[in-house]
Amino acid sequence: MVREKGFGFWTLTFLVVANMIGAGVFTTSGFTLASLGDPSLVLLAWLVGGLVALCGAFSYGLLIQRIPLSGGEYIFLSKAVHPFVGFVAGWVSLLAGFSGAIAFAAVALESYLPGNLPAKLPAVGVIVLGAILHGVKRWFGAGVQNTAVILKLLLLVIFLGWGAFSIDWGSRSSETFESESGILAFAQALVWISLSYSGFNAAVYVAGEATAPRVVARALVTGTTLTVGLYLFLNATFVLGAPASEITGQADIAARAAKWIGGAGFETFTRLVISLALVTSVLSMMMAGPRVYGKMAEDGIIPKIFILRAARVWPAVLLQMSLALLLVFLGSLQDLLGYLGLTLSLSAAVAVGSLFLGKRVRGWSALPPALFVIATLGAVILLIVHDPRQVLGTGITLLLGAAAYYFSRSAPARKD
Repeated sequence: MVREKGFGFWTLTFLVVANMIGAGVFTTSGFTLASLGDPSLVLLAWLVGGLVALCGAFSYGLLIQRIPLSGGEYIFLSKAVHPFVGFVAGWVSLLAGFSGAIAFAAVALESYLPGNLPAKLPAVGVIVLGAILHGVKRWFGAGVQNTAVILKLLLLVIFLGWGAFSIDWGSRSSETFESESGILAFAQALVWISLSYSGFNAAVYVAGEATAPRVVARALVTGTTLTVGLYLFLNATFVLGAPASEITGQADIAARAAKWIGGAGFETFTRLVISLALVTSVLSMMMAGPRVYGKMAEDGIIPKIFILRAARVWPAVLLQMSLALLLVFLGSLQDLLGYLGLTLSLSAAVAVGSLFLGKRVRGWSALPPALFVIATLGAVILLIVHDPRQVLGTGITLLLGAAAYYFSRSAPARKD
């Protein structure tokens, strides 16, 4: 069947967009505004974060053309640096990159759904739905994914249009208040915001099932560019559409801004749009994540039952679902925000840094990777200086990954 030849440009682009437009953009700016104290600084942070993400998307395009395989950071670092480094990166993807991010989006969904549903039920439901869709035929999950992303983008455009004609832009633009401010607070905001941009590399996780490596590279840059523009418009609507006192430090900043802009009806519409966005975000990560575990299983690092086959992807999908459900019951939005941003930023910086090993990038093509690594590591270092406690969860994750690697190597070899 033609459907099974490989993921094409638009499927991969929609995968990137769906991964990026998730819980982060609808929750982060309330916390960022509390830290920076000025809506203009919040928008500047989103712009800087977007430029860094574009450098990252270009860099991952170079990586996937050098190593055109599914698996993301795990496969890149295993081949370019050492299997140990690749394993730890795969471990990060397992716990933070996908399981943590899926749990984050699913829990955020609960705060945006209209009505009073039982706690954890919506989060559990959307994760199980994602497992069902992507645990059967590949093309079926991809088709549902594409349709949902198109609908989500149309609804977000309606939201932006409504906001643009309803907001008195001049009355909010100069509103500021006392906050931490300074370069350290700005670095913290960038790390938080990086979580919203972290999906820029989503297409590399299914690269082995794409029509061509160059198609993956183009999809990364195209999807990221579309999302950066959308993020800037969305956050301008959030932070300028309501008084700072109404949205500062609030996780559901989008719904609060919508209520101020257009009343209760617009707030309900916004909650529905964001709920759809969060559902598609969970579905896209449930599609990409198991590809990492499948590649790790092929290499014998985790049990071979998780190897992806044309007619059997459910074991890896079930693993993804189980870990995400566990984190839903263990974590909260604010707990996950700093941990995920810091951990995923470090993993991406190391992966992009591997471009400078062996067959090095040269000329102008070396500039985006260099800027990405410098900007990402700079923000991470400043964040750690600002709040050393942020590194605790990341450190534990890396230590557990190292221990798991040595345990897997010391265990008796498994028979196929």
